[in-house]
Amino acid sequence: VSYSDKGFLTPQTDELDVSLDQFTEAARGAAQFDGEVVGLPTAAETVGLVYNKELVDSPPETLSEMKAIMEEHHDPSNGSYGLSYPINPYFISGWAQAHGGYYFDHTKDPQLGLSLDETIKGLNIVLEDLQPFMPNDPKYGAQVAPFLDGNAPFAINGPWFLSATNDNNLDVGVSGLPTLSDGGPRPYTGITLWYFSKGMGRDEGRANAARAFAEWYATNEELLQSAAEEVGSIPVLKSLSGSDDLPPKVQGFSEAVEQGYPMPAHPKMNNVWGPMGDGFMKAFNGSADLRTAMEEAESTIRSNWE
Repeated sequence: VSYSDKGFLTPQTDELDVSLDQFTEAARGAAQFDGEVVGLPTAAETVGLVYNKELVDSPPETLSEMKAIMEEHHDPSNGSYGLSYPINPYFISGWAQAHGGYYFDHTKDPQLGLSLDETIKGLNIVLEDLQPFMPNDPKYGAQVAPFLDGNAPFAINGPWFLSATNDNNLDVGVSGLPTLSDGGPRPYTGITLWYFSKGMGRDEGRANAARAFAEWYATNEELLQSAAEEVGSIPVLKSLSGSDDLPPKVQGFSEAVEQGYPMPAHPKMNNVWGPMGDGFMKAFNGSADLRTAMEEAESTIRSNWE
């Protein structure tokens, strides 16, 4: 959205030789802005539950089942933890939105929901049910280390994490996030695209070549299948999305994508991430009450909007 607002992109709606109908609904939406096609989608991304198959026979279906397994393995004095979970607004969005809460609603007048009862209830899942089984340091490196060392049964992370598990020779599985007794996780999902830049309008030959490359890449089943197998890429081409031919790990992340909620395509969303993350970190570290921290974050966001 910010690329379009700043004039960096150029619509190619009438120039394309491929139809957006070939892609999943979320991917079609991500490729368009104000009804114009500004890029072609290549993959989806979100966070899911990654589990060590040497420690867990099958992924838990519910949060209560997951907690029972985490309790069995959690022994910080000996370097073992129940969960590897980097903390930032994107990674924890599934819980924040599990009970109907949200960070930002762009379907009406832009509206914040960080301090809603439903959002607070969801975020408390992280603080009350998950944080006790995690390393104290919420940063990415500190969190992923125990899992990559084989000292944690679970990680909540995205498809980009699979290459690290491969490098460490871990036998892992992937599933969607476990369900709740009174709700279901809805993590933010994103779509990667080849964008059509404004520069395409300056040279017809180069524009044709760039468009042809994007069309070939976004619809090449062999290439997308290879990306799924080698780096855990989640296809958004409908002929491959959810296919039994995909690696089981990618099928697991596809399940997580099905749980998910598309990230708001609105320029004001850019101002939400920082204050929300700073506020939640205060609650995570025990330096502020969660609701107070979210109310302060909303105030900061509104000031930034103005």
